[in-house]
Amino acid sequence: AVLQYDGSRFDGFQCQKHTKNTITHKLYQALQKVGIQSKLIGSGRTDKGVHATAQVIHFDAPPYWEDLAKLQIYLNRHLAPYIQIRSLQKVPDTFHARFCAKKRAYRYIVSKRALNTFEAAYKTYAPLDIQLVRSALELFEGEHDFALFMKTGSDVKSTIRTIYTAKVYEYGDNYILYFVANGFLRSQIRMMVDFLFKLSQDSLSLWQLKIQLAAKERFSTSLAPPNGLYLCRVIY
Repeated sequence: AVLQYDGSRFDGFQCQKHTKNTITHKLYQALQKVGIQSKLIGSGRTDKGVHATAQVIHFDAPPYWEDLAKLQIYLNRHLAPYIQIRSLQKVPDTFHARFCAKKRAYRYIVSKRALNTFEAAYKTYAPLDIQLVRSALELFEGEHDFALFMKTGSDVKSTIRTIYTAKVYEYGDNYILYFVANGFLRSQIRMMVDFLFKLSQDSLSLWQLKIQLAAKERFSTSLAPPNGLYLCRVIY
């Protein structure tokens, strides 16, 4: 299933002990209401406040649910209005939403102007020095050890990731930061974007970015707000 959701309404994607207000919990509730008792696997986790336009999940459905169009309609009735399944299709038993993913793409929306009340949960306002940002994005591309661009407490086998695309473009009154990689560490994109914000404010330099990117010294650990970030594509 490919789904979209408004992350501002939830405490993150993954089920948690201290809250039931997660996207996965709502998905489990919807599945149970249509008679599906299955473990649910997502392509990856998104933090509290982070959105998705194309998150991918997989689950096992009993044989009587052959009409996937009807199943999609029923599930969306239970998930509305903040989660919606965009497409639903059969896949081989070997398919795994997380481990079969080859690339993941995210967008981060930065408004050029101050936000009104109805935009604040979906964009971030920050002045950008576009030429400096473009130079920084070029540095992010390629294979790097992103150990110093990861939230502490993460348990991963390797902190090496390959970023295939890191670019910025304009869309209306917004700058769109676009990242494609073979995978991202916990809060990696938000830490990278926050570094871009600090570069634009002259509080950090490209030289410091190169050092942190080489995993030699950490100059910044803060995160950009979650509300501007969208998981927009998972490539298999």
